[in-house]
Amino acid sequence: MGLTRYLEEIRKFPMLEPGEEFMLAKRWQEHADQDAAEKLVTSHLRLVARIAMGYRGYGLPIGEVISEGNVGLMQAVKRFDPDKGFRLATYAMWWIRASIQEYILRSWSLVKMGTTAAQKKLFFNLRRAKSQLQALDDGDLHPDHVKTIATRFGVTEADVVSMNRRLGGDSSLNAPVRADSEAGEWQDWLADDAPTQEDVLGEEQELDQRKNYLTSALSTLNDRERRIFEARRLSDQPATLEDLSSEFGVSRERIRQIEVRAFEKVQKAVQSAAAKVEAAQAEAAMH
Repeated sequence: MGLTRYLEEIRKFPMLEPGEEFMLAKRWQEHADQDAAEKLVTSHLRLVARIAMGYRGYGLPIGEVISEGNVGLMQAVKRFDPDKGFRLATYAMWWIRASIQEYILRSWSLVKMGTTAAQKKLFFNLRRAKSQLQALDDGDLHPDHVKTIATRFGVTEADVVSMNRRLGGDSSLNAPVRADSEAGEWQDWLADDAPTQEDVLGEEQELDQRKNYLTSALSTLNDRERRIFEARRLSDQPATLEDLSSEFGVSRERIRQIEVRAFEKVQKAVQSAAAKVEAAQAEAAMH
């Protein structure tokens, strides 16, 4: 199904009134009613599509971005507690964004496991910052703009220059190849003449390795740790400690402790996995 057709189809699902949403959520929570869960999901597919459209500038097929957002929505429905007093959309938006951003981070070879939260925030907000500074022309940024953006996001000026060059050209190459967008965007089909075939293969292997590291590391977290880690470390608009303390019914300090513990677990898992691979490669080289 093409993107246009999909967007038309999801508009047919009715929006839910607060009372109806509450009753459906209770039916799912208390009786695992699949029909209720399906209605909760389908009534929010437009929310996923709207959020996903904000991530068109990362060189990934928008259909896949929407699919990842739908995964986040289903996770939100699964964990939603209507007795907390807020609407599903408010709760689900964090899960949707986290799922989309995790997919983007897995897919972009730019992302290194040592990347800081500030650099990831820069990755997801550079275009907006450039727009605010009226600096959307192609090419390198003016030094004054580089300094302003670096200060705003707490990164080095070299980070800003490097990120801008990697993301350069997206705004002009984001147009879909066909009207239905199923063929992806023009930049998906452009080849870079600079790297050799060996370089490209090496980068692909490294990206696959990073994906494995990240997947393995995230699997060491329980559901609560992963939710808090993604909301605090991977979101372009990080959830506040207050938001998460209300969501989980614990103190802000407890949320902070869980976040720190989750980060340490991910970091340790990544380092362990990388060390094992390096040891295996070193042993192979000796033979």
